[in-house]
Amino acid sequence: MTDAYTRFIRSAPGGALAKQLGLPRPAKLLRREDRPEPVLGPVVVVGDGAGADGIAHLLLERGVDVRRRFEELRKVGSVIIVADEISAPADLSPLVLPLAGAMRSLVPGARVVTVSRPARGSDPARDAARGGVEGFVRSLAHEMRGGATANGILVEDGVGLDAPGVLGALRFFLSARSAYVTGQMLTVASGAGSHTENESLPLAGRTALVTGAARGIGAAIARTLAADGAQLVVLDIPGAGTELARLANELRAVPIQLDVTSAGAGRRLVEALRERGLALDVLVLNAGITRDKLLANMTADRWDAVLAVNISSQITLTEALIEAGDVLGEQPRVVSLASTSGIAGNRGQTNYAASKAGVISFVEALAAQLDSRGGTANAVAPGFIETEMTARMPALTREVARRLSSLQQGGLPVDVAEAIAFLSTPEAGGIRGETLRVCGQNMVGK
Repeated sequence: MTDAYTRFIRSAPGGALAKQLGLPRPAKLLRREDRPEPVLGPVVVVGDGAGADGIAHLLLERGVDVRRRFEELRKVGSVIIVADEISAPADLSPLVLPLAGAMRSLVPGARVVTVSRPARGSDPARDAARGGVEGFVRSLAHEMRGGATANGILVEDGVGLDAPGVLGALRFFLSARSAYVTGQMLTVASGAGSHTENESLPLAGRTALVTGAARGIGAAIARTLAADGAQLVVLDIPGAGTELARLANELRAVPIQLDVTSAGAGRRLVEALRERGLALDVLVLNAGITRDKLLANMTADRWDAVLAVNISSQITLTEALIEAGDVLGEQPRVVSLASTSGIAGNRGQTNYAASKAGVISFVEALAAQLDSRGGTANAVAPGFIETEMTARMPALTREVARRLSSLQQGGLPVDVAEAIAFLSTPEAGGIRGETLRVCGQNMVGK
């Protein structure tokens, strides 16, 4: 799903014109079908501490080509900067400056990932250094070229760098699955979770339900979870029954027709799962709508409908599943769809932004509630994604939104789906209450 401008710029005459005029030249983003290997190597691990040694060893055990010096290579696939032991701003220099001389050796679609600790203590110098890592990552992401990305993993004090969540986040950020994720910091809060036994089918043996699954991003989520080995339950409104049945047949999934805003929706969902003898390991709360208007023109029906679908239904369904006791498996994963509009706001979307900001706070609270049973709740916040919804935007607004991101293009539904699939894995047990932006480092879109 490449837009017309990008198709032209990637042609020989278009590329020459763009270079002459200084126009954006979006690189082809390598996704799973283009680059199936789990980690783009060779990987250079930078850092002298035990944490760097441990990460290098973990990757070597999994067959990754790992080096410790840039000088050994002409071309570099990925870089991991391990900064977990820094105690002052001056400690950043020997970790990040070696990359400066190697930037031109990064291959198209390269990955740079930092591993550090969050600045939450009482040591000013140490916290300044830790905070500096985030500024470095977000700025570096703007400088990456050729579809390359830069992201960071924040590991809470007391959590080992060999925790399942650290390795899982590393594998996600280093893989083609994170093609449209850049400039992001993801926190691993605990050592919970378990290492994936089958890396090619990380969701094998798990049952996942996706709401709003009949089309668009919801269908992409369902297909991605199925490709990762999950048994699918797909849910949408009765009006989308034909498309839902078609998707269910394609994925050998269980279809459920249900209006998530209707009275008793949570109870009916529980009954439907019990009738089929299903217990959910993964719950993806994707159902959502827009009813955009400036606040001066906002009506109660537009406001109430958006809040009802986008956030109230999520609360209702999760409460019903938790209270039922027998339809939510052990160590469940809940992933909700937020939006960058809920973080930065967006003109004409006061109702939508309110609902999506509510989702972000909702998963933080739900994560605390699920923690005692080893469960997690997180959100994914898409930016500008090429969907039927964004295709209806005014042409100029749509084109500007595409080019403002660091990757100079819109994302695809599969990019959102890949992030959700990662947060649904057993490895992601130490990641809770987080909102991961899938926006190409841009705050525009929905």
